[in-house]
Amino acid sequence: MAEKPQPVQVLYCGVCGLPAEFCEFGPDFEKCKPWLIQNAPDTYPDLLKESNGKEADKVSDKLQSTSISEGSSESKPEEVKRLPGGKIKKKDKQEIIIEKVTRNKRKSITTIKGLELFGVKLSDASKKLGKKFATGASVVKGPTEKEQIDVQGDIFYDIVDFITETWRDVPESAIFFIEDGKKVPAA
Repeated sequence: MAEKPQPVQVLYCGVCGLPAEFCEFGPDFEKCKPWLIQNAPDTYPDLLKESNGKEADKVSDKLQSTSISEGSSESKPEEVKRLPGGKIKKKDKQEIIIEKVTRNKRKSITTIKGLELFGVKLSDASKKLGKKFATGASVVKGPTEKEQIDVQGDIFYDIVDFITETWRDVPESAIFFIEDGKKVPAA
């Protein structure tokens, strides 16, 4: 009888998250080199020839001091999250974007995006907007799969005062309009 095949053990890079063989195709191969020299020297023997053992220690110390290693990401001002495959996910900026979309000639819909980044429950916000402006307001998924509030009618400029008065956490400097495809500050 034939032996059962055993699962292959794959060594993943500690910097980019790719298998060590594919680090050279990742987004930051230069940052991966010190890790590869220490943990997978047989994968890239030419890297070992390029740098002596002393130089590898110096580069790994430099790597730890520049906070690429896992434990020291707290000191960065902007939150950056690494996803598998070396992709980077940045934390969303706290801003509210208000856009007016015209439909059926004279009818319009005002769209509010980003209100949830300030800790506002969208369902409660849509109820308050509907009562204040006496229109229909609903929470819908936008084209980017994030939830947004659609309010019937043109309340484009009145809504800024309502948002800043109702939710004190939202500064007026964080509210932007989309006019003619350009992002314009509300203040």
